Amino acid sequence: MPFPIRLGVNIDHVATLRNARGGLRPDPIRAAHQAIAAGADGITAHLREDRRHIRDADMRRLKSEISRPLNFEMAATEEMVKIACSVLPHACCLVPEKREERTTEGGLDLHYDTDHIRRAIGTLKDAGIRVSLFIEADESAIETAKALEADIVELHTGTWCHAIEMGDAAMAKAEFSRLVRGARFADAAGLEVHAGHGLDYATAERLAGCVQFVEFNIGHFLIGEAVFVGMSEALRQMRHAMDLGRGLVKV
Repeated sequence: MPFPIRLGVNIDHVATLRNARGGLRPDPIRAAHQAIAAGADGITAHLREDRRHIRDADMRRLKSEISRPLNFEMAATEEMVKIACSVLPHACCLVPEKREERTTEGGLDLHYDTDHIRRAIGTLKDAGIRVSLFIEADESAIETAKALEADIVELHTGTWCHAIEMGDAAMAKAEFSRLVRGARFADAAGLEVHAGHGLDYATAERLAGCVQFVEFNIGHFLIGEAVFVGMSEALRQMRHAMDLGRGLVKV
């Protein structure tokens, strides 16, 4: 019997809109409440080093106010580890971070400064926080994630989604196959498997057919859709697409 995929909603870009003008509106925590009311299984927020969207106070409010698990995206820096251990989210997803990038551009390079990442994982897990690593769907990265004792891997779907947007059918086919192989390999290794970056209704539906995925984390697309149809309708359509791909509903 197929099981539904959890939907984590990333609210970063509600904060982006707030910060473009300054002040308090729109409130990303209000967006989180609306997403949960519409069926989100969890809320994701990325506290960046430069605080370009989510702020420290947002993370604390999310932890204290929302009724679903909080996934704290962060770089594996001493500052962020300290903040996470103070906030105590349900999970932390360690991601690569560069100030000059518009958004996260790829998975963590786990072969670079492995000891530093290992220490961050250990400190977070000692605080009772589940740890996810945002990585490429490559066996070597997955094996390293397992060796580092991560609980979860979130496979980077951005290259696949971009190939589809650009109409590069060959690249899209190759990337989709890589994601499916990676999900199966990670699941066999005993890791929980998530996916995120660039997913929309069509790509979420397609990827949902791979039963090893248990959670999708989706932000930019849903916030953009919410501008036109509202948060509740955007999440309803995403939930339907995921359930359709999983085989839980009929067309």
